[in-house]
Amino acid sequence: MQATDYFRRVVQPKRPYATDDVVMAILAAPLRRERQDDGRWRCWGAVPGGRFMRVVTEADGKTVHNAFFDRRFRP
Repeated sequence: MQATDYFRRVVQPKRPYATDDVVMAILAAPLRRERQDDGRWRCWGAVPGGRFMRVVTEADGKTVHNAFFDRRFRP
């Protein structure tokens, strides 16, 4: 999985639930995908426990920049 230095150094240590396996599963089959104004992509997916995670990628759609639980997402 391609990821930014920010994701590896800041996000993953702070959010241990954002594992490579979970993030790759969401990117492979997102529930919703939309482009941000800055060109990055938002992808949402379900994770065990009935929660939803948002994964933000760079404009290429492959390089992961951020990942976090999104409490406001409704499928």
